[in-house]
Amino acid sequence: MSKHRTAFCGRTNRRQHLVDLGMGFGGLALGALLNQSGWASVRQEMGDLTLPLPVTHSRARAKNVIWIFLSGGVSHLETFDPKPLLDQFAGKTFEETGLPNPQKLPIYRERSRSVVGMDREVVSTIMPLQVGFKQYGENGTWVSDWLPNLAQVVDDLCIVRSMYTTDNDHNAEFQFQNGRHSLDEQQPCIGSWISYGLGSLNENLPQFVFLGKYSDNRVKRNFDANYLGPQHAGVELSLDPANPLPFGRRASDMLAAEQQAQFELIHRWNQLSAFEHPDDAQLQARIRAYELAYRMQMSAPEVLGLTDETPETLALYGMDDPPTELYGRRLLTARRLAERGVRYTLVYLSDYGEWDSHSNIKDLHAKCCGRVDKPLAGLIRDLKQRGMLDETLVVCATEFGRTPALEKTTLNQAGTGRDHHPHGFTIWLAGGGVKPGYVHGATDELGFHAIENPHYVTDIHATTLHLLGQDPTQLNIPGRKRLEIDYGHVIHDIIA
Repeated sequence: MSKHRTAFCGRTNRRQHLVDLGMGFGGLALGALLNQSGWASVRQEMGDLTLPLPVTHSRARAKNVIWIFLSGGVSHLETFDPKPLLDQFAGKTFEETGLPNPQKLPIYRERSRSVVGMDREVVSTIMPLQVGFKQYGENGTWVSDWLPNLAQVVDDLCIVRSMYTTDNDHNAEFQFQNGRHSLDEQQPCIGSWISYGLGSLNENLPQFVFLGKYSDNRVKRNFDANYLGPQHAGVELSLDPANPLPFGRRASDMLAAEQQAQFELIHRWNQLSAFEHPDDAQLQARIRAYELAYRMQMSAPEVLGLTDETPETLALYGMDDPPTELYGRRLLTARRLAERGVRYTLVYLSDYGEWDSHSNIKDLHAKCCGRVDKPLAGLIRDLKQRGMLDETLVVCATEFGRTPALEKTTLNQAGTGRDHHPHGFTIWLAGGGVKPGYVHGATDELGFHAIENPHYVTDIHATTLHLLGQDPTQLNIPGRKRLEIDYGHVIHDIIA
């Protein structure tokens, strides 16, 4: 006889029946329930995997993370890393500057790997800066004129100017989340590792939420749990409080009381099986997952409703202005989720590829900056005035920068934009234990290569986990080999 005894006249395995009913939202909630209730393990189809109880490996500086992503590739050169030599050498090739040609250095090939089977066309004619810069804050940090609101909170930002990745195509977006090039075996994303390692702080909400363009299948790899299982994947929420869940919601013709009765029936099934399987943690956890699904239908609308926010707070996020309303709403919702104990919220603060300015970068980047500048600064101000910034880590990232050369190729004849640039770019962090008003790392004189304290993307993962009290090298699954690059290295210099 199978070790999983059957019910329903021997035709249907009780466990499988419950799994079939519970797949979707209830399944995604399972990890939180296991951690919250102290279950030490769960049996999965592939075999027995031991899941750790939520423990910290070091002193946690942050409780939760708001991870913001700007899709398409933000130009570091027109935001936080100005290079005056670009104006001086405008119109010249790299060879004509008298500086070492960055495309002939060994690290050029090391930090560029095409996924489309061919290298991108080489561009080498330098393009001048497309916007002015001024110095702000106590340390005189350079900030683009396109970001006047972030400039006012620059003393709260920790800017890392020396990031690099290896995918020169837009799959670098997913590489930033899971650490692997798209041609290699994929890994769980950073949000899923946080879910796996720490679990939930609120039994009525998932520990990993995704806020972005509703049901955009192109971005789902950003919150994929891979082999950690769907219970650690991001739960996608719509901003519509009347319809917050894209799946797992109650049928339109079902009353709340009817659904509650359904859950109670399943609970009674579980009680009947207790005599047969008193130690069946998976079955117990699955039932509790149903309960969480029901509770979320009650709690999610309250989080998303924003009805208790003051007009001043809404204006702080730019929700009183159409160009910034949507992105302000996403960030305000992220703050509300963090306030209620959600461990990790991934905020997609753009349309897919919105920053991909192969042409007309001056107008396109100015527009993109205008959509996110006030909401981002509003988030920092709001967290700070609520006393939440110390325990909430904000990460604002993009998949790569833009090349110092103008793009004038067979793909783009205009010569008014910049191409993809994985060799060196900028991200910033705030709160959660990082140094405020600090700039770390540097690119070369032309903004091409990250040369001072260069960091691959998983270094941000390692630093984030460290600030949450987690040691990434301790997060492993039996039978799953992780590479050294997957763990990354903590950037101790940026920690306060």
